[in-house]
Amino acid sequence: MRNIDGKYKHKRILVVEDEADIVRLLSFHLEKEGYRVVSAGNGMEALEEALDNPPDLIILDIMLPEMDGLEVCRRLRGNDKTAFIPVMILSAKKEEIDRVLGLELGADDYMVKPFSMRELLARVKAMLRRLEHITISPADTGSIKEKEQEEVLKAGRITLYPERHQVFIDDHLCNLTHKEFVLLHLLMTNPGRVMTREVLLDRVWGYEMEVDTRTVDVHVRYLRQKIEEDPAKPRFIETVRGVGYRFTGSPE
Repeated sequence: MRNIDGKYKHKRILVVEDEADIVRLLSFHLEKEGYRVVSAGNGMEALEEALDNPPDLIILDIMLPEMDGLEVCRRLRGNDKTAFIPVMILSAKKEEIDRVLGLELGADDYMVKPFSMRELLARVKAMLRRLEHITISPADTGSIKEKEQEEVLKAGRITLYPERHQVFIDDHLCNLTHKEFVLLHLLMTNPGRVMTREVLLDRVWGYEMEVDTRTVDVHVRYLRQKIEEDPAKPRFIETVRGVGYRFTGSPE
């Protein structure tokens, strides 16, 4: 076993795939990197495993028996126990519409088969790196009591707690995906600054992606639906046409 960074060693990864050869391939390389791997061969089994023993990351095929991967992703994002788990879709479907749909349903990344194992491992590490300083406690999700000396960002009706990985809108917990949270945090910590799509891809995803910069647009659109009173007339996240986005609120 390779000696990887202690931050990632023993992280638990759920591989959801019905092709045994791919499961064996992924398990071999992930375990070689020091990760613990569990697998599920169909959508229902994947949901049960994720809810009973939430993993640190999920690699999810789309074409699955009993329940397809897109529905699995949608249900994961709709449950407080699994809403923040990073999800990488791994699929033979390579059309842009399939990628966009996967991202709209809450996936953090999308890789097309056949894939480069080296690239997949790099993406897995990058996704886990974003979770280094995040601790999620399901029992804590209903409280907005601030921890002593905890950093808090506030702008209008938005309150963001970086350490707890939580966002409240008008004192109500907002169910953001991991990427949506990181994107909002980055924008809020750079108020008034125009962030290009390329910069956002680099800072939020942390590596070069196969998909184009529309990935950012999809996540921004989904984020607006959750934090803006009128997503068609956004108050907080402004589009800078042809360039990118900026946060127009002023964090207190």
